[in-house]
Amino acid sequence: MNVVDSSAWLEYFADGPNAAFFAPAITATDSLLVPSVVIYEVFKRVLQQRGEGDALRAVALLHEGRVIDFDGPLALAAGALSASARLPMADSIILATARRHGALLWTQDADFEGLPDVRYRPRPV
Repeated sequence: MNVVDSSAWLEYFADGPNAAFFAPAITATDSLLVPSVVIYEVFKRVLQQRGEGDALRAVALLHEGRVIDFDGPLALAAGALSASARLPMADSIILATARRHGALLWTQDADFEGLPDVRYRPRPV
């Protein structure tokens, strides 16, 4: 199972230098889990940069995976991760989702660098 962080989705949509690194996790939709907070973050960023049509098309691709809703037990797990790993709210929700489902987390967000079960690729400079 794979969870793809918002930064990785945005890199993929922009066809940036790290897009090929994230493509296998994104295109393997049968093993793709999508935290609902990732839908929020991707939709918001694409809406701001490219408009509503592109944002809705991006979100449609995210829905090819299995959307994981943010529920009470996941909120508690994310809160504990946020406190212990000093992660921002959205990052802790994404990581808690990956851990709940035994999934690898694919990202270029430096907050996750060095954590177990994370496939991290630094952002291009």
